[in-house]
Amino acid sequence: MLLRVLSSPLLNEMAARTKTAASDSTANLGFEAKLWLAADKLRNNMDAAEYKHVVLGLIFLKYISDSFEAQRAKLTAGKGDYAGANPEDPDEYRAENVFWVPPGARWSRLQSRAKLPSIGTDVDDAMDSLERDNPRLKGALNKNYGRADLDKHRLGELIDLIGSIQLKDSGSQSKDILGRVFEYFLTQFASAEGKNGGQFYTPSCVVRLLVEMLAPYKGRIYDPACGSGGMFVQSEKFVESHGGKLGDIAIYGQESNPTTRRLAIMNLALRGIEADFGKEHADTFRNVQHPDLRADYVLANPPFNDSDWHRRDDDVRWRFGVPPKGNANFAWVQHFIHHMAPNGMAGFVLANGSMSSNQSGEGEIRKAIIDADLVDCMVALPGQLFYSTQIPVCLWFLTKSKGADAKRGFRDRRAQTLFIDARKLGTLIDRVHRELTDADIGRIVGCYHAWRGDKSLPTSQRTAAGSYNDIAGFCKRATTAEIAAHGYVLTPGRYVGAEAAEDDGEPFEEKMPRLVAELEAQFAKSTKLEATIRANLKRLRLAP
Repeated sequence: MLLRVLSSPLLNEMAARTKTAASDSTANLGFEAKLWLAADKLRNNMDAAEYKHVVLGLIFLKYISDSFEAQRAKLTAGKGDYAGANPEDPDEYRAENVFWVPPGARWSRLQSRAKLPSIGTDVDDAMDSLERDNPRLKGALNKNYGRADLDKHRLGELIDLIGSIQLKDSGSQSKDILGRVFEYFLTQFASAEGKNGGQFYTPSCVVRLLVEMLAPYKGRIYDPACGSGGMFVQSEKFVESHGGKLGDIAIYGQESNPTTRRLAIMNLALRGIEADFGKEHADTFRNVQHPDLRADYVLANPPFNDSDWHRRDDDVRWRFGVPPKGNANFAWVQHFIHHMAPNGMAGFVLANGSMSSNQSGEGEIRKAIIDADLVDCMVALPGQLFYSTQIPVCLWFLTKSKGADAKRGFRDRRAQTLFIDARKLGTLIDRVHRELTDADIGRIVGCYHAWRGDKSLPTSQRTAAGSYNDIAGFCKRATTAEIAAHGYVLTPGRYVGAEAAEDDGEPFEEKMPRLVAELEAQFAKSTKLEATIRANLKRLRLAP
């Protein structure tokens, strides 16, 4: 059965699709879904959480090897700047930001040995040698392919399957294709793992919304709960899509889960993005990996309502009040504020309760943050966006500088906060999951940038954003005094009001008699239907 699944026609089709996509990196890569289905059939009884590292590790190894072989071909040809180059000199690759792949780790060798019983050990040895020769990858790669309970026959078939992704180009197109395969698989594994999937994956539409709201063109970007690194990948895409340079941003992350941290390192290395993830995996509240960092942009999706966290009462971060031991929401908020630069901004996801809770002093902390004029914008999101929870969540946007900024073109927003109610947006993609569409994201982002008066945006986006106006049922700018009048609750629904009813143009004196006549007709139909039902019931009772 499995051999039929991985028959040569399927592999040939995937290879053909991949070659086509390599010539058009904007193509809709339909082969991703087929690749996933074939790979998932090989999972057998292995748990998705374990299988994730098996598959993603191999995809990463394939990318590393493809990039190496493309650079090796240039060195071997010896043309232009590569004249006289030694294709077996590791420094020739490092100079081009390409990982050196030792002979035993090259994909061609592994695929030639895919049917051998030793393939698990061969892959482990390949991962070891990659880490040894590339310090950036130290501790990042899965080296558990030789485990006794991993079916080596299926492992070999999986290697053949991933080997069907034929990429000859060493440029951004190949990175984009394999990067998108990697991201697609992350999404599918998050769905397969359900609640646990949220520990490493934030839905791409939410990440994109956060990034496009903050618009991180230049500076230091920080995510202290970075999962698999999606915030950083999307930030890089944002910079490049708006004509910026990747070198304009510096990336700092931290992750407490060691296996998830490995995913983040691979996810960024796959795209040639350098990042500082600290010395080790660590709990942000016990062991901050970047204690002196003051970031220009903080992007995060921390654990919701975490009750199992470490608190030190005299922590310097608790500037606005000591957060309760039973809920880490405002510990995270204050951690973000502590690590924001003087003109820094933050955008992050929290459970809806953070906007209104008054339990255990949370209301007082929120009040102090509002009075300090740090809350720039609040966005209420629809439910069913996350794999880890079905509860609705919200986005917070904070800034340490709401005054007019001539350099970035921001208008004076002091003592004001923008509220956006996006609960009615989004489209169901299956029975339990919803996604924000491009139009949804554009509407929210455009509203925020119009309100800020952001002149740092490209002309096309500034034109699309237009000038800001309150829209009943969707957005409202409120003063700090108004927020205080609402008991310092930040729920957008309290401020935006009800959506304006559409005027159909029919005069009331004509509409009212028509509606009354329709209601009378419906009453008459109801009475007739009731009589019919009673007659039928009576016949049933009298039947022998």
